[in-house]
Amino acid sequence: MERNQITRRISVASGKEPADTVIKNGKIIDVFNGEIIEGDIAIVDGYIAGIGDYCGKNIIDAKGSYISPAFIDGHVHIESSTVTAKEFAKVLLLHGVTTVICDPHEIANVSGVSGIQYMLDSTENLPFGFYFMLPSCVPATAFEHSGAILTAEDLKPFYNHPRVLGLAEVMNSPAVVNMDHDMLKKISDATDLGKKVDGHAAGLKTSDLNVYMSAGIRTDHESTTADEAKVRLRRGMYLMIREGTVAKDLHQLIPAVNERNARRCLFVTDDKHLDDLVHEGSIDHNVRLAIAAGLSPLTAIQMASINAAECFGLTDKGAIAPGYKADFIFLDNLETIKITEVYKDGLAVVKDGLLCIEVNNNIPSISEAIKKSVHFADLTESKFDIPLKGSKANIIEIIPNSLVTNHRIEQVETSDDGFFQASVRNDQLKLAVIERHHMTGFIGLGIVKGLGLKSGALATTIAHDSHNLIIAGTNNSDMIVAAKTIKNMQGGMVVVNQGEVIASLELSIAGLMSDRPYMEVYKKLNEINAALSKLGAHGHFNPFLTLSFLSLPVIPELKLTDQGLFQVSAFKHISNDVFK
Repeated sequence: MERNQITRRISVASGKEPADTVIKNGKIIDVFNGEIIEGDIAIVDGYIAGIGDYCGKNIIDAKGSYISPAFIDGHVHIESSTVTAKEFAKVLLLHGVTTVICDPHEIANVSGVSGIQYMLDSTENLPFGFYFMLPSCVPATAFEHSGAILTAEDLKPFYNHPRVLGLAEVMNSPAVVNMDHDMLKKISDATDLGKKVDGHAAGLKTSDLNVYMSAGIRTDHESTTADEAKVRLRRGMYLMIREGTVAKDLHQLIPAVNERNARRCLFVTDDKHLDDLVHEGSIDHNVRLAIAAGLSPLTAIQMASINAAECFGLTDKGAIAPGYKADFIFLDNLETIKITEVYKDGLAVVKDGLLCIEVNNNIPSISEAIKKSVHFADLTESKFDIPLKGSKANIIEIIPNSLVTNHRIEQVETSDDGFFQASVRNDQLKLAVIERHHMTGFIGLGIVKGLGLKSGALATTIAHDSHNLIIAGTNNSDMIVAAKTIKNMQGGMVVVNQGEVIASLELSIAGLMSDRPYMEVYKKLNEINAALSKLGAHGHFNPFLTLSFLSLPVIPELKLTDQGLFQVSAFKHISNDVFK
């Protein structure tokens, strides 16, 4: 901080000169003591200078509203919203979120260091707090082909960026346990610089949590039960309570939170689709759910603000207090968390539920490598034939609203020449993952249960974490149409029925994000949802986001990569066949 800034802040705090802005008649939420206090809030140069009795050049009457610190999302992938950073910011500001901790893992898997740099560039000079953790696992495992491989040396220069806070979710647990040289170098590079390291402890034993903590990994967002949550808290981890589009863990985890441990808990969304962000919200939704589940509103707000800030060392965010950024929201009440106004750096950005500022920036043009990212040879229908030696097969079973899948062994239908036949009656569909980065020709084939399609096919280049092309279908011909359409669009989402594309969304940025305004993308997503209902897809979970996680080989139990069916607990590929 420059000396003149300190001087001015002290002058306002001591009442020697008027504040830029003073907020009067508000009920201030004190996240340090968990209580409501009253007083004027004096703001200067975007910071709070004091709480007490102040005069200012601009007076804002809060008219009895509760004044809460703005919300912080402790772990999110912007790319999962399918829009660019500036459009993402527009949506989140409407929901009282002014700061996010991003992991550009998705675009890094497609475009490597160029993808990370694009995300940093695209978040400059916006009225929003974008901070980053560097992708630790690109690719996530050695059992798939991604668009890039990032070593410790590739990542190290990015730590010089002021908005890079550390190393993102370490999901390759065997690499940590087995002390892989490059993984330990990534962790030590971060910790040596005083940076943070996020965990990804899906399905890990307590002994492995000991390993993670010993390595300097301090957070986890993969708890799915209260017991798992408590173990992480006992080991000294920050507990990230996730409520996204697919992974909805909040109701299972909230019982683990109490007044003694709440300060070690924070909220995250991880992956949330644009349509859910628009009509449901972001961290504000997590807060509402937590309150409805019985958590004190003040504790829920504390978790959504100061806890997240402290977890990541953001020493000037997350509270209404002197020396903190003037990022705050007005609330009608503490039950429904209805947000009426949002302020960023002391300036109003949302009033009466509408953005009242321009959210824009000028960024360098996007490289062709990022915009032209879908490469695979022309396909024939026979590429989707799944040979089986018997009548039983290993099947990926979807668990609605969860990233975890079940490993099922079931009777399946086969053709006379020994190929799997998709069965709508048994809800057994074909699943394919096509390598789309380097023209390797790799295609992984498997069987999925639980999507509920009665006809047609779905395809998307959003396929965590390597983001190859993933297709689920009831027949080979619709799967071919879906693949060709995706290739022509150079990435996106498509719904096909009886040879016709009935809905699609072009994602021209790395096959992950649209360059269009968020309301245009929102409209397209609604068209896709309507098309999914025509195919008979279940309405109680998001089929596309569920599909996009069926290729993630670090979350139990069965997944599919471009190299074949993968059993996470054994950390190896297995056959579709069941051998006695």
